[in-house]
Amino acid sequence: MKPAKIFGIPNCDSVRKARQWLDGQGIAYAFHDFRKDGLDDKQLAAWVKQVGWETLLNRKGTTWRQLPSAQREGVDAKQAQALMLAQPTLIKRPVLATGKHLEVGFDADRYLTLFKG
Repeated sequence: MKPAKIFGIPNCDSVRKARQWLDGQGIAYAFHDFRKDGLDDKQLAAWVKQVGWETLLNRKGTTWRQLPSAQREGVDAKQAQALMLAQPTLIKRPVLATGKHLEVGFDADRYLTLFKG
């Protein structure tokens, strides 16, 4: 399995939990900070194709709630992708890419299944 890569922001609780879990299991990974490292539109499009924009779009976070209601209402795939590219904190975190698998959000049991089979 190629090294895992975690996408998110360092001060996110879910990202911290995921990184602590990976560290505790001795699993090597690279961290990609959305704010510092940005987000590529091709990468986002691939994620949307793999898991769907509804899974990626974080509608519970502060960034979503701060959007004008006109942007939140009736959002479709194209609008969601544009919003996530403009404000990557709208992406549910963490996004874990392992090469073949893409996990959105942190679930210790799911991670265990992915890495330990």
